[in-house]
Amino acid sequence: MFEALSYPSLQHYWWIIISILGAALVFLLFVQGGQTFFNIIAKNEKEKTMLVNVIGRKWEFTFTTLVTFGGAFFASFPLFYSTSFGGAYWVWMIILFAFIIQAVSYEYRTKANNFIGSKAYEAFLFINGILAPLLLGVAVSTFFTGSAFQINKVNLLNNSGISQWVGPAHGLEAALSLQNLALGLAVLFLSRILALLFFMRSVEHKEIYQRSLRCLKINAVLFLVFFLFWFIRLMFLDGFAVNPDTQEIFIEPNKYWHNFYQMPVNMIIILLGVVGVLWGIAKPILKKDGSDAIWYAGIGTFLTVFGLFIMAGFNNTAYYPAFPWDNAIINNPEALKEFMQSSLTISNSSSSQYTLVAMGYASLLVPFILAYIYYAWKALTKDKITEEEVSSDEHLY
Repeated sequence: MFEALSYPSLQHYWWIIISILGAALVFLLFVQGGQTFFNIIAKNEKEKTMLVNVIGRKWEFTFTTLVTFGGAFFASFPLFYSTSFGGAYWVWMIILFAFIIQAVSYEYRTKANNFIGSKAYEAFLFINGILAPLLLGVAVSTFFTGSAFQINKVNLLNNSGISQWVGPAHGLEAALSLQNLALGLAVLFLSRILALLFFMRSVEHKEIYQRSLRCLKINAVLFLVFFLFWFIRLMFLDGFAVNPDTQEIFIEPNKYWHNFYQMPVNMIIILLGVVGVLWGIAKPILKKDGSDAIWYAGIGTFLTVFGLFIMAGFNNTAYYPAFPWDNAIINNPEALKEFMQSSLTISNSSSSQYTLVAMGYASLLVPFILAYIYYAWKALTKDKITEEEVSSDEHLY
């Protein structure tokens, strides 16, 4: 089956798998978004316990998907894994730390003899809810704007790292870019929107529903401001294109606008995704019924993020551009051209054909994994959580 595919076809197939996992991860960040509302929507301890437990039943999905996403990247595009995770380690270490304190908080928040108190663990959950979506959004934006690294495969002969990060910030400089920060904030507010819609569907409490609806309007405006700023500006930015014959990286004006309209199927996917998110937001506001809005917004989020990943990697595009963020190099055309040749593309950063074929068979498990997530989701949200349930349940987060 996979043996019949050409090497470029396998590379593109695996980028599609990466895009699916990345899209699922962004949707599941509603867990993080929900954690930022525990002390905003809840007005007493019982209401807070309801919110913590309705979100707590899902927190493993986000963490597992993040690990799977990283593992798939390592198997299929190891040069990206070693460059980003090895070079921009401050960003990834902060993200990892945020997920560690999340796991600890859900485990020990209500444990007896909790010596630091439940408030401390709730603060940890809030920190995870802010940092994880924000930094993951910033990291995804660098797929378009670039990062300060250089690749030198000769270093393998010297037993030194194949990639070198330029500058001492090791990835944190990405958050100083207005374009990157805009997507980070858009992902943060999107995660909060999805969480509010999830509360509307999963919590049996009239006051919580009304408070969620009020918060939805504010977060929707903020999300639209940051996402539209990022997306519209992206359409006019110079992009990093690849010459298919020579594999040379060069600057192409309006590259991502070209990718948007030159791949009509993907353009339709992105537009359908945006419409889905907008309808998911508008439905509870206009029709006063948010019981199924999470599905419109959730599917819309998945389609939009999937399409953006495809736009970043397909159509002869460098999906992880090497860009110095140093004016001395940027203002020197020859130096900039040489620096950009370290950019990662689907073809120059993938595993061997043999590995991609072997992993292709492993990827056939993805539909079963998604089916399991759906089954577990349905089982855990079959009935809305109520005040009576949290009052009698002995196993609470």
